[in-house]
Amino acid sequence: MSNITISPDILPNSLRLPPHLSAHKYFFVCTLTVAAWDTLVLSPRSWKLFKTEGWPALKIIFFFLRFLMPVEFVIVGVAFFDSGWSRSACQRFFLFEPICTAVLLATCSAVHVIRVHGIYDKNRSVLYGLGSLLALQIVITAICCGFYRSVPILDEQGCIAGPKHNWVGVYWLSATLFYMASCALAVNRSVQSLSVQNLNPWKLMLRDGLNLYGAICLVNVVNVLFWFIIKPDSDADSIKTIVTSMTAVITTTMTLRIILSVRGSLSYGGSFTGVWSSSTGTHSASGGTGSARGPTNAPSVLQITSHTHSAPTYTIDGIHQKADPGWDSTEGKNDILSTPEHDHKPFVPPLKDSEYDAVYAKPASLRGVKITVDREIADFDPSRTK
Repeated sequence: MSNITISPDILPNSLRLPPHLSAHKYFFVCTLTVAAWDTLVLSPRSWKLFKTEGWPALKIIFFFLRFLMPVEFVIVGVAFFDSGWSRSACQRFFLFEPICTAVLLATCSAVHVIRVHGIYDKNRSVLYGLGSLLALQIVITAICCGFYRSVPILDEQGCIAGPKHNWVGVYWLSATLFYMASCALAVNRSVQSLSVQNLNPWKLMLRDGLNLYGAICLVNVVNVLFWFIIKPDSDADSIKTIVTSMTAVITTTMTLRIILSVRGSLSYGGSFTGVWSSSTGTHSASGGTGSARGPTNAPSVLQITSHTHSAPTYTIDGIHQKADPGWDSTEGKNDILSTPEHDHKPFVPPLKDSEYDAVYAKPASLRGVKITVDREIADFDPSRTK
C-alpha cells in the first residue's frame, strides 16, 4: 500500500495558513462566540431597561453599545474569513475596524467617566481628571487610525488591519491608562466605605462591581503587552493584533454590566451603594430634650443621651430612609448584608417589674424624654417628591 503525499503548493491559499494567522482565526472565533453569547444573555435585562421611563445618558449609551459591538464584529468577521475578498477590496476596507473600535472604546470610557463621577458624589475633580484622560484617548486613537495598513497576507486569507509602526500601540495604551485610572478610583471608593460597613473582599467586590473594572483593566493590559513585546515573524504576521478584537468585546460587555449593576436611578451616573446616604450623625439629648444633626453620608445611628441622674444611654440603629427603587424595581435593594457581619452587642435580659420600679422610678416632672430629630437633606431632587 503506497502512501499519498499532498504537496502544500496544490492547496488553496485559504488553507495554507501560517501558525500565527491560524491562531488568529481561531481566537477570532472565540471573540465572535463571546459577543454572540453576551448579546443573548443580556437580552432580557436589555428589554427590561428599554421599558423603563426616561432616557438618561447611561441608558442611551447602553443601547448604542449593544448595537455597535455585534454589528462591527460581524462585519469584521465576514472580511476576516471570506476567501473571496481581494487585496484591492481590503485596501478600501481595512480602516473600518480601527475606526469603529476607537468609537467603541471612547463610548465605553464615557460610561466610566459618568459612573465614577456618580459614585464619588459628583466630585468635579474626578470628572475633570477622567474627562482629561478620555479626551487624550480620543485624540490619540484618532491620530493612530491614520497609521494602520492592510496586513499583506495572501489572497483568500481574509482582510486584517495592522499597524505600520510599532508606536501605533499607543492607540491601546491610551485606553489602558484610562481604564487603570477608572479601576483605581472604583477600588478606592469601595475601600473608603469599609469604615462604615465592614465586608470581606469577596462581598465588597461583588457589591461594587470591582470584578468588572478589574476584567476591563486586565484584558487591556494583556493587549498592550502583545503590541509592545511580541515580535512578528514578518510584515505579513498579524500576531500583534491577535488580542485586539477580544479586548474590544470584553471591554464593551463588562461596561454594559457596569451600567446594569447601578442600583437606583441611572440619572447622572447613579449613586454609590456602599454607604447609605443620610443626614444623621452625632445625636444628643440634654435636660430631657434631644436634637439630632449631622453631616451627609454619616451612618444612620441615633444616640439618645440623658444627663439626668444616672439614666442610661440608648443607641437606636436602623433609622433608614426608604431607598429609591432601581431602574428595574429590584436594584434598589442591597443584596449584601446591610449591617456589619459581626455585631457583638451584649445581651441584656429584660427587667422584672420590681427591678424596673427601683431603677426607673422618678418624679413625674422628670419622666419622659423629648426627642427632636433635625435632618438636613443635601442635593434635593424635586423629581423624588413625585
